[in-house]
Amino acid sequence: MEASRTQSINIGLLGYGTVGSNVYQLLEEQSGEIAKASGATISIKKILVRESDVPRSGAPSDMFTTDFADIIDDQDITIIVELIGGTEPAFDYITEALEKGKAVVTANKQLISQQGFYLFKLSQEKKTQIKFEASVAGAIPVIRVLRESMVAANLTSIYGIVNGTTNFILSEMSKTGARYEDALARAQEWGYAEADPTEDISGLDAAAKMAILASIAFHSTVKLGDVDCAGIEDINPLDIEYARELGLTLKLLGVAKLYQDKVNVRVYPALLSREHPLASVNGAYNAVFLEGDAIDEIMLSGPGAGGMETASAVVSDIVSIVSRRTPGFLEYPVAYKELEFFDGEDVISTFYLRLEVEDVPGVLASIASVFGDHQVGIQSVIQKGRGAHAELVMVFHPVAEKSFMAALKKLAALPDIKSEPRPIRVEGNGEQ
Repeated sequence: MEASRTQSINIGLLGYGTVGSNVYQLLEEQSGEIAKASGATISIKKILVRESDVPRSGAPSDMFTTDFADIIDDQDITIIVELIGGTEPAFDYITEALEKGKAVVTANKQLISQQGFYLFKLSQEKKTQIKFEASVAGAIPVIRVLRESMVAANLTSIYGIVNGTTNFILSEMSKTGARYEDALARAQEWGYAEADPTEDISGLDAAAKMAILASIAFHSTVKLGDVDCAGIEDINPLDIEYARELGLTLKLLGVAKLYQDKVNVRVYPALLSREHPLASVNGAYNAVFLEGDAIDEIMLSGPGAGGMETASAVVSDIVSIVSRRTPGFLEYPVAYKELEFFDGEDVISTFYLRLEVEDVPGVLASIASVFGDHQVGIQSVIQKGRGAHAELVMVFHPVAEKSFMAALKKLAALPDIKSEPRPIRVEGNGEQ
């Protein structure tokens, strides 16, 4: 897109909720700085809203329309900013915009994680751009770092705390000893969790973001359906208490790794050493920890959500599009590799396990025998009596996950086990 000092760039904004209204506000309030950075005057010309939407104060009423054709058919509009969320009609709107050669900015993580591979190729074919910095980690410029700064870093691992809701909940449980239900209620009260928090607490939100990060980092398509995920619904405050005794902190992690030139991407609760850089990321903050042959380790952290933070990322993408005179390789995030996926069962991991057992002679020996039969080595054991029952807290040596899960299945059948074994992975402790 050619830009000059006198050029005016018109935007079609789809959606005027919290993020959309903040994008409008930023473009208005920072117009002078944005013009200096981009070499053009950038303004919103039209805004798409639903019939039922009542536009907020800020933008003039004649900007609003309920007909997408008013925006897509306007030849003066060269950039479409999609902030309506969901996969439909967002996918149709973005596809039509790219087909017409318009550039696109979106914050839609679900759409990019499911249809990004198609939209990226289409943008390349039409010689236009699609940018999506705001789809992951709010104001943290992790997409830009992966696409530009890390292009020669030969990245091997990505660890992400990429959901502010779950990080807030786990931080509250750790800090106050609150039960999961109480910490969730507090997150909702303070606006960190939606009334229906299912997508966050189940790990699906983080899974979508990790699919995007893995695709960009490893240059190979990873879709949302390729990411195994587990959430935090079953986390017990006792596990957080015991983890603290062991010098560990509980986080919901997204983990993307290359194993033998194959990709594995998962989301799960994990225990981290308190010395690990991600262990100190608390509250609703996000962070992404990168490992690569050329960089050793790099961490990016900051606010992961919020209307103004997300709007800031959207505006940075708009400025980037306007500033690029001719789209090049870095503007086309097409996956040029076709890497296979590494089966999670074959990943070598370290596990923490808390067991409620009958406090009878020989119970520890029975449990150790089961793990020994499956070549699972026990690193440490803490035993605490609780009346007629006892709790065993165990940390294991690194082992193939299929061996550990097979041992757990056998263990659950023992008569002295009084609760379902719920293991938690321990990261940064000898994992493959």
